[in-house]
Amino acid sequence: MQKLNSYFSKKVILFLVIILLSSFTLIKYVFNRNDVVFELIFGSLNDYHYSPLILNDEFSEKVFKIYIRNIDYNKKYLLQSDLTALEKYKLDIDNQLLSKTHDFFNLASQIIVSRIKEKEVWSKELLSKPFNYSEIEEYETDWKKTTYAKTESELKNEWKKMLKYQILTRLDEALTIQELAKEKKDNSVKILSFDSLETDARRKTLKTNIEFFKRLNKITPRERFSEFAGTITKIYDPHTEYFAPKERKKFDQAMSAQFEGIGARLQQKDGILKVSEIIVGSPSHKQGELKAGDDIIKVAQGISEPIDIINMDIDEAIELIKGKKGTEVRLTVKKTDNSLKVIPIIRDVIEIEETYAKSGLLENKNKFGYIYLPSFYTDFNRTGAHHCTQDMRKEIEKLKKENIKGLIIDLRDNGGGSLQEVVEMAGLFIPKGPVVQVKGRVGVPVSIMEDKNPEVVWSGPLTILINGNSASASEILAAAMQDYKRAIIIGSNSFGKGTVQSFIDLDLLLLPQFDSLKPAGSIKITQQKFYRINGGATQLKGVKPDILLPDPYSFIDRGERELDYPMPWDEITKVNYKEYYNINYDDIIKKSDARILKSPQFQMVRNQSKEIKLKRDDTKYNLQLDNFRLEQKQFRVQSKKYEESRKDIKDFSATILKEDKIRNAKDTSKLGRDDRWIKNIAKDINVHEATNLINDLK
Repeated sequence: MQKLNSYFSKKVILFLVIILLSSFTLIKYVFNRNDVVFELIFGSLNDYHYSPLILNDEFSEKVFKIYIRNIDYNKKYLLQSDLTALEKYKLDIDNQLLSKTHDFFNLASQIIVSRIKEKEVWSKELLSKPFNYSEIEEYETDWKKTTYAKTESELKNEWKKMLKYQILTRLDEALTIQELAKEKKDNSVKILSFDSLETDARRKTLKTNIEFFKRLNKITPRERFSEFAGTITKIYDPHTEYFAPKERKKFDQAMSAQFEGIGARLQQKDGILKVSEIIVGSPSHKQGELKAGDDIIKVAQGISEPIDIINMDIDEAIELIKGKKGTEVRLTVKKTDNSLKVIPIIRDVIEIEETYAKSGLLENKNKFGYIYLPSFYTDFNRTGAHHCTQDMRKEIEKLKKENIKGLIIDLRDNGGGSLQEVVEMAGLFIPKGPVVQVKGRVGVPVSIMEDKNPEVVWSGPLTILINGNSASASEILAAAMQDYKRAIIIGSNSFGKGTVQSFIDLDLLLLPQFDSLKPAGSIKITQQKFYRINGGATQLKGVKPDILLPDPYSFIDRGERELDYPMPWDEITKVNYKEYYNINYDDIIKKSDARILKSPQFQMVRNQSKEIKLKRDDTKYNLQLDNFRLEQKQFRVQSKKYEESRKDIKDFSATILKEDKIRNAKDTSKLGRDDRWIKNIAKDINVHEATNLINDLK
């Protein structure tokens, strides 16, 4: 097999120049867009990835395995004979990529498109009449425990089970509503016969599947190529990804927590796009005519011809409504009185406030500040978006005015973000010093990212909450504060992502002669690994909290180590740093363990984690109606039991800051969301235990 390192030893641009200077036939050949994009991807990976791979049989086998799983993850489309036909290319994908033949990709695309159309017909046929709900059979929902069907009849039977499961879920819900209504003598609920409920459940299941197949059938060849390209990059590590232009745009919006549009929350029901909420201060709010409850029927770009969006895919419809700041969109709207109105709105930048840092005031013997940080967002595109460090500073300053005795930062479910932001944020809590070490590929020296600003915004007691979904930048902050003994880390072991990615815009690598191939997309490449200042990596191992709390998912394997082809753990030399506090961990852990052991709510979490594990392992569903309903009832009882365990905690309260209430006084919708949010914090036993820990600190 040819090797990637020898084949792509030159820069991508140089490769394209050589092709361009070759014969006319070669010039014509290279204008196959997919081939050019592959050249750009592989050239970038070879030049910039932390651990470049060799294109060989092992590489091919990995691509084959992941791509087959991606196009048919639940084994409901392909037959074993399809898999056999594709397996002859299992060790040849590397050669096809190099020779630009792509037989595997073309055949896989041809087969899956054909199988999707076939299953669409099956779905309509199977849902055209009632199922036998007294038949004893089981449906396996875990694809890892299933095999590819050998015959069409075998696969069709699996589709029958899957659709029956979907109907039973709706039937059980409808029957339960009726039973509760009878029990409570609620006359507002119309009691229907089983046949009527079954027909309605089957109709809704059919409608959902029609929409599902509509989306599948709209996948373009270019989108299938993007998925294949994405599979190849994932072989390098879980976080190296190819982004089609549209997907890159979504990523940037998520990381900056803003987008350009009209500022209306939308939802689709029965093919109609309905306005569910107007964001205060947005273009829609300022224009004043669009209201919650309005149906959007058509969309026009300025004075152009309007496009009917009834029954259009919701993502496509929203893309038509969104657009660049300063441009006009005209919405044809059906008002609640059935009148039609054309509403012109000038688009602007919309900020998604729910994704920014937010704070609350806690009381447990003393006053404490609480800050929830959902991600390490930043202004990647320099459009004036928020920086999380600036927002964190503002929230701390507001809390300091309340004379708080300690600060809790909640990084649970924070998947990370900007590396620079986390370094600057660490500087809010320490005078100066190293925060994280960053190591590139072989031959590149380790760099130390430091806080160089002597200002400390919060010097008092600090705790940081983490869980299994706290990743990347969250782990850097938690690890640095733990190494400095600047904070007590509390919760469950973090995710274990210890790698750094950068984006490369493939358009910038194209020569002017290839402008017709733009946009080529972007590639997010793992170029570095980061290490704690004590020398250890968070990769795979994550951050182990000082205080380990019971977790509902403690018996479930999760984190970086559960992803495909993660990079290994290692360690490097420790840097010089000074520990800030002499925290008596033994005493604090002993007191916390005693409280947790006595707490009925934490005991409930332990029990919940065992039940979640049992349910996770039991992936089969009984499709006999009475048995199915009995299982569902048991699930509801368990779920309700744990919901009820989240109750108000004695001598503990949480409130929104007065300053925030005054600022948002006119936005009743936001005030309502904030009120619900802070009430949940008041019932959070992990947050409560964090305040107990600060009270224990000497």
